[in-house]
Amino acid sequence: MIIAISGSSGFVGQNLKEYFDYNAIEAIEIALRDPNWQSAFKLFPTAVIHLAGKAHDTQNTSSLEEYYKVNRDLTIDVFNEFLHSSATDFFFFSSVKAVADKVDGLLKEDYTPSPQTAYGKSKLEAESYLLNQVLPSNKRLFIIRPCMIHGKNNKGNLNLLYHFIEKKLPWPLAAFDNQRSFLSVDNLSFLILQMLKNKNIKSGIYNFADDGFLSTNELIQLIGKSQHIKPKLWKTPKPIIHALGRLGDLLHLPLNSEKVKKLTESYMVSNEKIKNALDLSKLPMSIQDGIKKTLDSFSINNK
Repeated sequence: MIIAISGSSGFVGQNLKEYFDYNAIEAIEIALRDPNWQSAFKLFPTAVIHLAGKAHDTQNTSSLEEYYKVNRDLTIDVFNEFLHSSATDFFFFSSVKAVADKVDGLLKEDYTPSPQTAYGKSKLEAESYLLNQVLPSNKRLFIIRPCMIHGKNNKGNLNLLYHFIEKKLPWPLAAFDNQRSFLSVDNLSFLILQMLKNKNIKSGIYNFADDGFLSTNELIQLIGKSQHIKPKLWKTPKPIIHALGRLGDLLHLPLNSEKVKKLTESYMVSNEKIKNALDLSKLPMSIQDGIKKTLDSFSINNK
């Protein structure tokens, strides 16, 4: 089995390659910055995992054109190359944000999409194109919608929270009681490998998320525990926090409305469809153990 991966130098790509290597599976790179990136298909990969994309910019400094050029047009180019290749499986890493920026209840695959950002809209347009193509009978298309992914070498919001608590600063958002989904890169890698192995899994859209949910306050407590620190949880009135977020929008501060939303709102994602397809009662790594493993990696990197 040979797996061709675009975006293999990124956080998810690095972890996925490491996981494949551990399982004696060869992973090759689709170097999309190389004008001759199509040459990767001459190595006859079994499957293509398209990770490369333009990530959501919380500072809103990226152009709209850039999102569509990378997330939609580049995806179409790679998929069309896949159609003419010997590869049988295509994984497109979309996002839950292609469906909704805010969720009431539990987000499932049949939720009517209504993205509000250029990032989400560009991902959804890529999804729509792929789903409207006619697949040869021997090929499968998987659209993966992960929630917030974390793990070793992660440089996202979880890393920022880790360093915030490390400074022993009070957490001012404790008044918000939310429930959020997370995705350990270990569970992500496990699911991808199981889908590759199981030829009975049908093409379609699949949410990826850990089992269960965590509140941001619980997350802060887990971070404190990993650092042997008791976090200071301050219940600052919600109107004040929202006002500070709007001020951050105007002054281009690190704490803006987008960051406040990510840290305080609920966003629960169902993983039942993929578990049912793979006949799993639970994923191998619990949400708490996954977070702990990521936090431990931060601690090691800081030494």
